[in-house]
Amino acid sequence: MRYAPLMTGVPRIFGAVEAGGTKFVCAIGNDRGDILAQERFPTADPVSTLALTHAFLKDHGRRLGSLAAIGVASFGPVELNKTSPRYGIIGLTPKAGWSGTEMAGSLAREFRCPVGFDTDVNAAALAERRWGAARDVENLVYVTIGTGIGGGVVVDGAPIHGLMHPEIGHIYPRRHPLDLNFEGVCPFHGDCLEGVASGPAILARTGATLQALDETHPQWDIEADYLGQLCAQLVVTVSPQRIILGGGVMNQTRLLPLIRPRLRKWLGGYRSRRNPDRHRPLCRRPRTRRECGRAWRLGAGRRRRTAGRRLGLRCYSEISQITSHLIEAAPPAPVRTVVR
Repeated sequence: MRYAPLMTGVPRIFGAVEAGGTKFVCAIGNDRGDILAQERFPTADPVSTLALTHAFLKDHGRRLGSLAAIGVASFGPVELNKTSPRYGIIGLTPKAGWSGTEMAGSLAREFRCPVGFDTDVNAAALAERRWGAARDVENLVYVTIGTGIGGGVVVDGAPIHGLMHPEIGHIYPRRHPLDLNFEGVCPFHGDCLEGVASGPAILARTGATLQALDETHPQWDIEADYLGQLCAQLVVTVSPQRIILGGGVMNQTRLLPLIRPRLRKWLGGYRSRRNPDRHRPLCRRPRTRRECGRAWRLGAGRRRRTAGRRLGLRCYSEISQITSHLIEAAPPAPVRTVVR
């Protein structure tokens, strides 16, 4: 497929799709940081959800101008190997009905423009590096703790794509002494990290969300311990300069101060930096967001206001980062018919 060259000198129009397990967020924006249109809707079955996605991009693209490119940040697991016939397709996922769903190719066929594709957590990590809590580092990990647990790893400014994208949520932690009998909720692994520390795990264990639990409830210590183990394992395996902890569970602001001492405990002093208090800036909350992570700062590499719309949806800040780093350099998703 041939595409029209990306124009320069005038603001380019981009489409953005954040494909989440709970909701989809779509946006149209330009490379100056303006959000021109936005919409969110619940994640239902693939056919109806993707139909809404295509309709949004088509309707607003017709009104605002043809799309120079589309970026998609998707829940996973997904195939990111561009040489694979399954590139841009969701793999085996706990989300009922979505395994094998084609994401990138269908957009490329309909809109005949380049489509950048990555995981939602890789996109969040790229956005934090450009606008948020990791602007001063080249190597970072973004972890989201919510309905599931996922992680995006950026090394030398680029997300890791290897045999598969990192599945940080599926490591096995040591079980907390107060949590030895909980079987876990992960349908694949039971008591992996996602199985014992995600939002559904907290609900299954206690019958309530973390926010609803009293500060003296042992779940706070259990959760902090598991996430402290995760951070310690990231330090000794990936050696990031920054670990950013986001997602719905991390909206509880008292949780991060509980995680930091657990990180120090699990490292056991095994770190080259002399001052153990430097673990404090290592682990941070996201900065490219407000109101529990639903809105993210925008900007084209500069902190400025543009027609009062500097704050915009998470998906656009994430996807515009994917667009600038991946779309122009990467071949677009192939036009093909997938036989399942």
